Amino acid sequence: METKWLEDFVSLADTRSFSRSAQLRHVTQPAFSRRIQALEAWAGCDLVDRSSYPTRLTKAGETLYAQSLEVLQALQSTRAMLRGHAVAAHDVIEFAAPHTLAFTFFPAWVAGLREKFGPFKSRLIALNVHDAVMRLVEGGCDLLIAYHHASQPFQLDLVRYEMISLGQETLAPYCRPDAQGQPMFQLPGHASRPMPYLGYATGAYLGRLTELILKQSGIAIHLDRVYETDMAEGLKVMALEGHGVAFLPHSAVKRELRSRRLVLATGPGLPLKIAMDIRAYREKPLGREAPKSTAQALWTYLAANH
Repeated sequence: METKWLEDFVSLADTRSFSRSAQLRHVTQPAFSRRIQALEAWAGCDLVDRSSYPTRLTKAGETLYAQSLEVLQALQSTRAMLRGHAVAAHDVIEFAAPHTLAFTFFPAWVAGLREKFGPFKSRLIALNVHDAVMRLVEGGCDLLIAYHHASQPFQLDLVRYEMISLGQETLAPYCRPDAQGQPMFQLPGHASRPMPYLGYATGAYLGRLTELILKQSGIAIHLDRVYETDMAEGLKVMALEGHGVAFLPHSAVKRELRSRRLVLATGPGLPLKIAMDIRAYREKPLGREAPKSTAQALWTYLAANH
């Protein structure tokens, strides 16, 4: 039993729509449906009447809905009390970020902040994109650092959250160079000899943007998926070993590009890339406890200098 199953179930009861709740919970609809089914397996009975539209709860589902609200509220209250004891950590700014940004963008960004804004204590929580967003939604961090593209927006309520743009970077295909310094695998490839492709796991945020790049290329791109993972760092390591082409953020490969350990895997006149925003998000300090003084000061600084 996982508490996020109860949160999914409460969302479904409120929206009466699997697709809408999947959006609000920042997960694909198939994954959301699997989690509802897992909750039903735990309960040992059907909780949702799938024969009706909009979706309705069964009698058992209505009972669990009422209990879920109480359980989740109790957990929230308990967490608030526990945080009240953590006085020593009050001046620590807690960041949540997807793994890629945690490895690439975040260290240099924080170093720059400490030079210009001043020293501050920080804690970084590295997660997948969905869990990083949920960390903010559930009050588990002060700031969320994440990629943004108009085709894949986060379903964050603008009344409750605010955002600052920290900059941009590109997502593009890279591979190891050959002995002459040319890409070992040059896109677009050929139907008879597709290029080995190191891809993101299904549902990964950068994977969805990679799919958009390929769809907008205007020509057929011939790829043979030989490996996948949900972490850009894992794809980079495989690309460095010469296993194929990987679409990676520029911040993840800038050192390797300077040392010519990786090169762009495209031929002339084939700009297979997309620009992404890097954004900071926080919950507005309206209707909740005041933000940490250091976190508020940092947000004010970022808003003035973004």
